[in-house]
Amino acid sequence: MKTTLRTIAAAVAATMATAAPAFAAHEYADHSGLLVWSFLGFCALIVVAQVMPAVMMMVGMAKGLSTETKEAKAHN
Repeated sequence: MKTTLRTIAAAVAATMATAAPAFAAHEYADHSGLLVWSFLGFCALIVVAQVMPAVMMMVGMAKGLSTETKEAKAHN
């Protein structure tokens, strides 16, 4: 029983020792203000505005191809 407790304690200690640098890496100085975040939000809006029509066109092309094959089969 004591051996398993020691093994578990050693495993927990080893895990905590390797996890400590990961927690320390989170501490960084972020001095970006409201202007920076609003600029990034505006860039994201531009990207979304450009992606949406492209996706709609791809869906339209897929629908057009599927209806074209159905009409071609009915015609033959």
